[in-house]
Amino acid sequence: MRIQKILVLTFTLAVFFFGNEKAHAQDKRYIPLGHPKYKDTLMVVHPDTTFDKDIFDVIKSLFDKNYKQTKADSVTTKPVFSIVPAIGYTLQTNLAGTLSGNVIFRTAPNTRISTITINPAYTQKKQVMIPLLSNIWTKDNNFDFIGELRFYKYPQSTYGLGSHSNLADENPLDYSFFRFAETVLKQVSGNFYAGLGYIFDDRWNMSERGQFNGEVSDYRRYGPITRSISTGITFNALFDSRDNPINPSRGFYASMQYRDNYSFLGSTSPWRSLIIDVRKYYKLPAESDNVLAFWSYDWLVINGRPAYLDLPATGYDPNNTTGRGYIQGRFRGAQMVYLESEYRFKITRNGLLGGVAFVNAQSFSAAPGSGLQSIQPGFGPGLRIKLNKVSKTNIAIDYGFGREGSRGLFINVGEVF
Repeated sequence: MRIQKILVLTFTLAVFFFGNEKAHAQDKRYIPLGHPKYKDTLMVVHPDTTFDKDIFDVIKSLFDKNYKQTKADSVTTKPVFSIVPAIGYTLQTNLAGTLSGNVIFRTAPNTRISTITINPAYTQKKQVMIPLLSNIWTKDNNFDFIGELRFYKYPQSTYGLGSHSNLADENPLDYSFFRFAETVLKQVSGNFYAGLGYIFDDRWNMSERGQFNGEVSDYRRYGPITRSISTGITFNALFDSRDNPINPSRGFYASMQYRDNYSFLGSTSPWRSLIIDVRKYYKLPAESDNVLAFWSYDWLVINGRPAYLDLPATGYDPNNTTGRGYIQGRFRGAQMVYLESEYRFKITRNGLLGGVAFVNAQSFSAAPGSGLQSIQPGFGPGLRIKLNKVSKTNIAIDYGFGREGSRGLFINVGEVF
């Protein structure tokens, strides 16, 4: 319990020392192939962004020599719908195609933007993913309702428990997954929110092919089952003072989720976990648009024995972005400690192109009750292409390197953190 107490204290002190600014929103994980009917308006357009260009300015100027940049549409209480085809790429999915649907609106003129998104996808590895996410802000931002529905049919390899695991221990798994989750956050003071939530996770048709090297897998040693249900209550705290949640240039973000799964609610076994997510952003140099960003993501099983696929793992954070340089699920265990830093800089003066350099480190324990093992580093460069100059949304193209020759391309919409 000592490490959990230290992390909770770290979260409290971080909020106390770093918290003093504004904002919040959902990320975007696929590249639109068509122009949506709206432009994001999550921030005020300052005078220095007047001549910034995004990818649509470039495309339109190629076909219309008289094209003049227009003002971005504003988001009001009237819902704005958008449906666009999109593509994405990760080591886990390879190429993925999706039909991205969005509804954005404000519940009152001065509230933060509320969103409902659905991105059904089919991947090159024959995976089916249907996520429905909602983030609804009430009048005066008094409450934030965060909802999540997911269905996955998800072939995926695992490599064993702990950060000592080897690529040679690859074990293809298959399973189906359904999640229902709802969190209600109440404004406590300024940018600080707290509240309760409920999560229901159901995995079924779970099976392994077995390790390619013929040895007994950690999945089998841990206790293979064909179905697992994890359902329980979450206790949540959030502080968010970022100037722009899609692409922050300054500010601080900290969230904490304590999850308690109960047998009487239907869980296959009772277990508890704690997730602490802390991020800090600095302009460097102070007068530039370049940003030095830091991210800490710690995910700990406090007690109990979750099913194998409920254990913390690389790339299993809500946005599936931890561990660039490694395939999703490369490392797994009862305790996960993760750190990352990234430097973001302009390449072109108009902001159309930018670059990043990142480095990360992760450490996992094996089964519950075991200690943290070796640190596994990752690093790499990245290119940023401005998709929307108003919200500062970028297409993120990164190439990550890890140990044992692990490497790969990662493409998303929006910054990794």
